[in-house]
Amino acid sequence: MKQGLSLVGRIEEEVLFFRTWATSPLKMGSVTPTSRALAGLMVELALADPEGYTLETGPGTGVVTQALIDSGIPAARIVSVEYDKDFCRHLRKRFPGVNVIRGDALDLANALGDYRDIKFSAALSGIPLLNLPKAKRAPYLLALLDRLLPGGVVSQLSYSFTPPQEAIPSRLTVRKSKWVTANFPPGRAWIYSRP
Repeated sequence: MKQGLSLVGRIEEEVLFFRTWATSPLKMGSVTPTSRALAGLMVELALADPEGYTLETGPGTGVVTQALIDSGIPAARIVSVEYDKDFCRHLRKRFPGVNVIRGDALDLANALGDYRDIKFSAALSGIPLLNLPKAKRAPYLLALLDRLLPGGVVSQLSYSFTPPQEAIPSRLTVRKSKWVTANFPPGRAWIYSRP
């Protein structure tokens, strides 16, 4: 069931986003929050199973989290890993049923805690990969894929014309979604999987 934020909730969420962007712009992948249209496309392409667990990294203010719930994924089946303490506090308040973990998505072995042994049906990443050194991008994506059930994919948010991480023969494939122009700036999802 779709749950919208109240006007006050939307304003609080935007203030939180812009305050974080103003103080730590490299944490953010964009100068504006992700649109519902782009979040919905990311969820659609992830093919998450409502009966399994879904991993979300870098949820920020929770636009993709809401899209997951709107698509029928039970809140209790979403595990969201967020580094920023203010975003974590916001996510826990907005989504009390979601398993919000404050941790480093680049170190999932430690961040996931009680969820470290779960095989997820899909992963959705809001981590701004282009802000990471190139040497960290492939290990991050491969670590996500290692935590997925066979056939699972990583749906990676990006505003780039080129993939944030190129394909790696025999290890990592990548395909792109259409552009979502109802987002500022226009964005897309890059879908990563095992060959």
